[in-house]
Amino acid sequence: MSRPPSPPPELPGFTYVSPLGTGGFADVFLYEQEMPRRRVAVKVLLADRISSSAAQEFADEANVMAMLSTHPAIVTIYQAGVAGDGRPYLVMEYCPRPNLQLRARKETFSVAEALRVGVQVAGAVETAHRAGVLHRDIKPANILVTEYNRPALTDFGIASTTGATGEASGMSIPWSPPESFAEVPQSGPRTDVWALGATLYTLLAGRSPFERPGERNSSADLIERIERAALTSLGRPDSPESLQRVLERAMSKNPDDRYPSAVAFARALQKVQIELSHSVTPIDIVDDHPPAEDLDDDGDGLTRVREIVSIDPDVAAFTRPSATTQPKTPAMALPDVPRFDAPRPSDAVDESTQLRVAPSAPAPEAEDKTILRPPMVVAPFAAASAPPPTLPPMAPPADPATGGAAPAAARSRKGLWITLAAVAAVLVVIGTIVGLNALVAGIPKPEATESTEPQDVVSDFVPKVTELAGTRAGDQISFTWVNEDAQEGDSFIWNVVQVSGEVDPQQSDVPEATYTADPGKTCIQVMLRRDDGRVSEPVVGCVG
Repeated sequence: MSRPPSPPPELPGFTYVSPLGTGGFADVFLYEQEMPRRRVAVKVLLADRISSSAAQEFADEANVMAMLSTHPAIVTIYQAGVAGDGRPYLVMEYCPRPNLQLRARKETFSVAEALRVGVQVAGAVETAHRAGVLHRDIKPANILVTEYNRPALTDFGIASTTGATGEASGMSIPWSPPESFAEVPQSGPRTDVWALGATLYTLLAGRSPFERPGERNSSADLIERIERAALTSLGRPDSPESLQRVLERAMSKNPDDRYPSAVAFARALQKVQIELSHSVTPIDIVDDHPPAEDLDDDGDGLTRVREIVSIDPDVAAFTRPSATTQPKTPAMALPDVPRFDAPRPSDAVDESTQLRVAPSAPAPEAEDKTILRPPMVVAPFAAASAPPPTLPPMAPPADPATGGAAPAAARSRKGLWITLAAVAAVLVVIGTIVGLNALVAGIPKPEATESTEPQDVVSDFVPKVTELAGTRAGDQISFTWVNEDAQEGDSFIWNVVQVSGEVDPQQSDVPEATYTADPGKTCIQVMLRRDDGRVSEPVVGCVG
């Protein structure tokens, strides 16, 4: 039987809550940070594993994660230190949802979700590669899920540089490529590409790529199949043949036949999304200088390459370090952003080229196709019945020949035409206004209706179980809990927290669980599962 979790250390500014998992080198606990107040996951090195080399590896993991954790698909690390009992620890983002391994064992992913997760995690791996880091242990259990249902890659404990060819210690056999089992194990970016393909295959098939249901699946069996056997078909009617070809290339026996990079694998998945008319998931890459072979593709709108920047408060400018260990390049001044509160001298324009609307005429509004506006009522023209205004007498023009007045007949005809034109213009204006008012008067005003309250979007939030409590009778352990928001089709997923980190989920239709355990502390975690497959955050309970 696996050991119970080690005692959680006392950390200043943190309050211990419950265990989250155990492993061969470290335990993970849930703490609540006091300032700022939030839940965090704390990974603590086991006391019997403390040595100079182990402590250095733990520090290396902290440094790698700190360098990469700004990526949206990599778990964020907040701080690191050494507890009062001498054990090193890492304080990380708490991801409450079940990891992808746990989900894949209970249900296969839809093709759409698997493709989305594959693109997002591939962007995280590409970011690590461009920073000179190999993960070397990509698998579903190392992909956590944040509160916002985004994948988050974690566990860089055996990460190495991209040029490493060292030992394969700590690797997970079902998701490792053939070169990891060579007499001299090899590692490179295409090693992580294999693991990405194997992880995606697991999400779609519900099992690792070379695991065969009903047959023996020992480590030796898996290694032999990984090295020699062909990749079996997913056998899903909703999975296109193109996706099978993408997985086969990613998991080619010869590394040279695989995709050359994680971003190339992600773009192949995007093409499958386009083929299936799915929304195309952008590839997030944090990098200072993308590789030369990717320059032509990064402008396709589907890859978001973000520069690594730092802000110098003394000069209020951006700088871009070319590498983590290199000094900063000269500061690049912020772009001159136009202000909106006052015009700049350079904004002056030629008045003669500007089309202006008369002050009495309001600017036309853009057509609104969703809002019904009442018709505008034109006020009656007060002077509609008044006689047209009398034009002032015009001075007779001078006769160019005599210097006197023009002939009387010419003056009278010209004055008559001017008067008639003015009168006609006034009558047209009056008639138009009167006609508009008559038309408007005959149109009924729309009745006022009550505004519809905005509808809440259906949330995928599933409440956690409550009142999780256990009892022991010899080696028999019994737990019960309460489902405060019971709905038709509800069930529960529970599993015993194992020291090895392995998860053996059990499903129950009733809020209780019974199992056999050796003396000592034992814990389980319980999740509520809705009939549509949504699950709650896990709740952990223990019996001493």
